[in-house]
Amino acid sequence: MAVHIEQIPFSTHLGMQLQSAGEGRSSCTVPLRPEHLNSNGVAHGGVTFSLSDTCMGQALMSVLARGERAVTVETKMNYLRPGSGGLLRSESQVVHRGRSLANVECRIWAGERIVATANGTFAILQAPNDAAA
Repeated sequence: MAVHIEQIPFSTHLGMQLQSAGEGRSSCTVPLRPEHLNSNGVAHGGVTFSLSDTCMGQALMSVLARGERAVTVETKMNYLRPGSGGLLRSESQVVHRGRSLANVECRIWAGERIVATANGTFAILQAPNDAAA
């Protein structure tokens, strides 16, 4: 049950775009708008976090079997420097995919500068429509 970024209302609201996904990897972007900025005029940490969570989810979705879905269990976020400029770009990769848990890493850039890293744990569940089958 792959859910594409365009089907996630919050991601669409933020303006996120899926650039690529497949074989346990994904790339996503979010063009920074005035409402994405904090009081210092740089990307709000919540926008950066949301981009990483969505991008890690898209990477994991690319390796799930039919009837499986994933939900975030935990994310460790490291903010390295302010995210500024017109675009944040994330790259995610599945590190390990087990039977019930997966680990995914993400890096976020503003231009050529890395601004954050994230490491996420996701639970792998049966999709509700397939659970009774």
